[in-house]
Amino acid sequence: MNPIPVGVVMGSSSDWDTMQHAVQILQQFGVAHEARVVSAHRMPDDMFAYAEAAAARGLKAIIAGAGGAAHLPGMLAAKTVVPVLGVPVASRHLSGVDSLHSIVQMPKGVPVATFAIGPAGAANAALFAVAMLAGEDPVLRQKLQAFRAEQTEAARAMTLPPNT
Repeated sequence: MNPIPVGVVMGSSSDWDTMQHAVQILQQFGVAHEARVVSAHRMPDDMFAYAEAAAARGLKAIIAGAGGAAHLPGMLAAKTVVPVLGVPVASRHLSGVDSLHSIVQMPKGVPVATFAIGPAGAANAALFAVAMLAGEDPVLRQKLQAFRAEQTEAARAMTLPPNT
């Protein structure tokens, strides 16, 4: 397996506040990854080169976060066969709804898996990438099963205030 199976990319360094949640999940599972800024608007040639080289470099998934116009996930998906997992980053003016709409409305033939706006979406995109990799990695599959069991137990352990 390629030592770096997951790329985490974002449109600008300001997206890191959201995208760091994806990186934290990947680190928790011991999944090698790279994180970088690859702006669709400010550095389109770099973005195209990243997408076009992704499969040959052995990437199995690209987690792409973008705010505002949110072109990054779709533009990457248009230039690679590697699955792209889109994370809408909350914007200042429309709270990320603009990003969500931009990512989710890809034309037929250019698929982007789309997750929730913000940190929860970034974490879930990373968990989705882990699940994709776990299909071929029994150790990673066991870690994912243990993680989900821990989540279930944590939910069961939650106590609610008594009814009054």
